[in-house]
Amino acid sequence: MTNPTSRDFNKASVLDVVLSHAPLTRNKLIELTGLSKATVSRAVEELRTDGFVVDGGVDEITGRGRRSTYLDLPGTTGHVAGVSFGARTTGVLVTDLRGREIQHVTVPTADHHEVQDAARWLVDLIGQAARSAQGPLRQIVAAVPGRVRGGTEILGPAESMRTFAGTGLQRAVEALVDAPVLLDSDANASLLGILTHDATIRNAALFSVSTILNFASCTDHELARGSTPAFGDVGVLSSGVGGENLDDLLSTRGLLRFARERGIDLERIEDLWLQPHAEAPHAEVLEAFTTAIVTAVSVVAVTLDPESVYFVGRLRPLVDVVLPQVRERLDQSLPAVPEIRTGPHQIGLSTAQGAVYACLAIAQERLRDAVLGARHQNRLTERSAPAF
Repeated sequence: MTNPTSRDFNKASVLDVVLSHAPLTRNKLIELTGLSKATVSRAVEELRTDGFVVDGGVDEITGRGRRSTYLDLPGTTGHVAGVSFGARTTGVLVTDLRGREIQHVTVPTADHHEVQDAARWLVDLIGQAARSAQGPLRQIVAAVPGRVRGGTEILGPAESMRTFAGTGLQRAVEALVDAPVLLDSDANASLLGILTHDATIRNAALFSVSTILNFASCTDHELARGSTPAFGDVGVLSSGVGGENLDDLLSTRGLLRFARERGIDLERIEDLWLQPHAEAPHAEVLEAFTTAIVTAVSVVAVTLDPESVYFVGRLRPLVDVVLPQVRERLDQSLPAVPEIRTGPHQIGLSTAQGAVYACLAIAQERLRDAVLGARHQNRLTERSAPAF
């Protein structure tokens, strides 16, 4: 292939803006790209010929002058699927390449003892959510409660998901679909969702406090990814409470055990903060939970220097309960305390949305590369759909 020219890069810049802002008018496109009207018009016509852009209606403006046509991505560019494969709940979110939701599905996670059975179940859920989608499936990213290495290997998953340790799940799903498949941790997906919505965040840490304790961090707005299996395994660190480690007190499984050992009869972890309990045992559990959070935040504060620390997951409401005590204790022990935040977190869906953002970054980059090569490819064959 011949090297891309400035004209090709102008086309790619126009497409980048369409991917971020569609549907939008040509006038808005000129404003956002900073390119001349003639350059944008030529790029739009070439992108239309290549099958990357279509007209999406007419701008309803008032006054004199010619109305501007909205530009949009065609359905033929395809769609992506973000999956949250949790120990209790699984969510699938399918969007077009602009990130607009097509459909989402949230269901209790089925109990699978074989990797192949779980892969077929996940692919069926993706098919349900993509039933009304147009074009091909371009990318799948599945987030799991565990650490993930290289986008393929699950390390240290939740106890009920030990079957999926290793690379078997990624290979099994990819064998069933005509699209690339990557895995990531639920913590990384959650933090990516936060980063996508707030471009001002530079350095942050996130604890996913659910079936297991999972951790993610970012530096200069980029997710941190380690090269060894130990990276991110904060759950093995001491909590500061007896012989309990952080995972023992900051996971639903561990906190349930801890509370029951102190005489609190719980059917589900939510009853710890939704139901009344004997004062002394309940206070002991809350104190231990508070100490574990103080320890976790202290560890990342002195090692990573984050501006913000986020807590998401099923234990998030309990974090809200103890946050005043956590902040008070951190103020006494640290010279500078990061901002500690919790926020709305829809089980199954929020993590799937973060996985979708990962999909979109990959698919959009691939689409951009296709645009840079489209002029050369068009000499070889005629087509009306993007060739990527």
